Amino acid sequence: MNVSPIVESEFASTVMAVPPLARRPDFSLDVEQNRQLIRHMEAGGIRTLLYGGNANLYHVAVSEFRELLDMLAGLTAPETRVIPAIGPDYGKMLDQARILAQTQYKTAMVLPLSGFTTPAGVEAGLARIADTAGIPLTLYIKSEDYVDVDTLVRLIDRGTLIAVKYAIVRKDPANDPYLRRLLESVPASKVVSGMGERPALVHVRDFGLAAWTTGSGCIASSAIMALLKAAKEGRAEEAQRLYDAFMPLETLRDNISLIRVLHDAVTLSGIADMGPILPLLSQSPAEALPAIGDAARALLAFEQKLAATAQTASA
Repeated sequence: MNVSPIVESEFASTVMAVPPLARRPDFSLDVEQNRQLIRHMEAGGIRTLLYGGNANLYHVAVSEFRELLDMLAGLTAPETRVIPAIGPDYGKMLDQARILAQTQYKTAMVLPLSGFTTPAGVEAGLARIADTAGIPLTLYIKSEDYVDVDTLVRLIDRGTLIAVKYAIVRKDPANDPYLRRLLESVPASKVVSGMGERPALVHVRDFGLAAWTTGSGCIASSAIMALLKAAKEGRAEEAQRLYDAFMPLETLRDNISLIRVLHDAVTLSGIADMGPILPLLSQSPAEALPAIGDAARALLAFEQKLAATAQTASA
């Protein structure tokens, strides 16, 4: 695991994979299957792994948290950054922050919580969590009500936050006054698009965001890194071709469940067996599994063809 200090430029150097987490039938962590998925993602060039919503860390026990951190640190390559998620409630975050303080992790992402927060409360709470953990945090924003722009800017300026995972859904991602106002005060290099591939090209091209988070890219990591490169270099036709390959699986995730579909898709692709998903979630609907499997295998086939073409071209 990469334990060097985080530099701002690294957020733009890789798509941030958000993988599912493999478990055995008794819900204990499955080290070998997690290793297989991590090796697959690293082989495609991904260098930041964010274990958050897709890994169902909303429901992970604090008593398991240190075991999880140690496993991920031991499974990843020296150049791979791992960002674990904490929360979403304050009490759980505080316990997890005390554990993080004993490790070499350089940031952790705060899972979003709605309905029981105020911007002032979030500001005070995150400052204490960062102080307790001894590291700056990454904030996952899914709602304008969670934290206003002025508060967010203060948290970044004070060093409480090192990055923002921006995931407020818009009907038209190009029309986003909140994001535009945020970028007036916060460098785009600190903001990562947090909604997968669907708004990614708009966010990178029109707003200049560093990169984006990916679920489907856990299956097609070479393709997702090629998409990032094409988007950054303005090769619109190639970017669109790569982007289109991700849409069938992304559409199933949007229509059924982002977390559940990805968990099952990795298993059905044959890359690694994710096992059961931790309660309080459950497997995708049985009637949807054939379509999920087809989309996952088609995406993996696209990935393998792309990798083979690149290998031939470099020979």
